[in-house]
Amino acid sequence: MKKLILLFTALLSLGLSAQNSDKAEALLNEVSSKVKSYDNMVIDFKYALENTAENVSQETRGDVSIKGDKYVLNLMGTTQMFDGKKIYTIIPEDEEINISNYVEEDSNSITPSKMFTFYQDGYTYQWDITQDVKGRKIQYVKLIPKDSDAEVKNILLGIDTQTKNIYNLIQTQDNGTKITITVKSFKTDQPLAQNLFNFDEDRYSNYYINRLD
Repeated sequence: MKKLILLFTALLSLGLSAQNSDKAEALLNEVSSKVKSYDNMVIDFKYALENTAENVSQETRGDVSIKGDKYVLNLMGTTQMFDGKKIYTIIPEDEEINISNYVEEDSNSITPSKMFTFYQDGYTYQWDITQDVKGRKIQYVKLIPKDSDAEVKNILLGIDTQTKNIYNLIQTQDNGTKITITVKSFKTDQPLAQNLFNFDEDRYSNYYINRLD
């Protein structure tokens, strides 16, 4: 009888886990579907990096404009631009620009244009805690890499249950580093300049250009 109860408990636990995984995936798909309906997005965010063991703590603000796969990201005094084919990293402090080809299958990083779809490959999902943030109900979904050798231990995505927009992303790495990106402003379908995602080399005549392709 005891073995039967244990078996029933295990089966019930597996059933609940599967249900939670399905709920998490359904919510993520809602977010992705909504994002695809926008022509573009302009996001202001707070970026925080913390590693208690190494006594490292950083906090700064950034912004990103996204249209399809293309984006312009401004963070920590550096601008990174992706025009759909090449990635341009512009470093004014060093008067240097790195240009490289983007190869999707070789990229393990979460780029701005992949922020709302990266979960679709290589992760399992878990329904996590719900928090009240200034009257907003934030539901967290935990993403765990299927690759046991991945540097990322897990990612928590906080989703506003009313707007279905991402509120924050918390990435925990195996070395104890925690990176938190919190959305401060989320605007859609903005009047962007036509050449916003076009790299104009003539604007940087004094810069050293390092072509990595």
